[in-house]
Amino acid sequence: MQVPLYPTASAVLAGTFMSLVLATGPALAAEQATADAGAPAGQYRIDPTHSSLSFSVNHLGLSNYVARFTSYKVLLQYDPAQPEKSSVEATIDPASIRTDYPADYKASHADSKFSSWDEDLAQSDKFFNAGKFPEITFRSTQVRSTVPGALQIVGDLTLLGQTHPVQLDATVVGSTASHPMQAAMGAIGFSARGSFKRSTFGMTYLLSPPLIGDEVSIRFEGEFNQVKKP
Repeated sequence: MQVPLYPTASAVLAGTFMSLVLATGPALAAEQATADAGAPAGQYRIDPTHSSLSFSVNHLGLSNYVARFTSYKVLLQYDPAQPEKSSVEATIDPASIRTDYPADYKASHADSKFSSWDEDLAQSDKFFNAGKFPEITFRSTQVRSTVPGALQIVGDLTLLGQTHPVQLDATVVGSTASHPMQAAMGAIGFSARGSFKRSTFGMTYLLSPPLIGDEVSIRFEGEFNQVKKP
């Protein structure tokens, strides 16, 4: 029996499929590489809807009491190839402190001139004294790359009118050249931890006797979106 010299339908389909794979393979690979690329160098602004800034202090030796700020701005100059050229600036509104205090504050603090625990912490001269010092700021002075994806950020923290160095240890949670919800925009996310003694900045209330701890632990979780040049 003679074998036909013309291709069968299945052979044509198989050949067509292989041609498509060979033709589109490099394009798909390039597209995937672009999607997987990290955030490019540039300026980044915090995404406040996907970020949190909190701190904790020891309370009565029994627990670590946690509070947070809800109003703050952070601007990041990021260079993944040369991390030491990166920088960060943060401005925090101390009046935005939130504790979710569930009790009747006025009933338990009858002599206080403040209407809530949050207002007391924000406005009292024993704590953040926001009327006199309306901003807390942090400006990096040095950024070091320790291992891939980890940074040590040393900077000047200004609190209650005093400025002292504080170190933050940051980890890159995720980084992309193209934000999943905003195409053609880089995005990066960090976790950062640090600590300082509040007495260094002159906040000594309830240190003696030691009802509230001296060491303040900072925790930041947040996303940053690339600032596009006009």
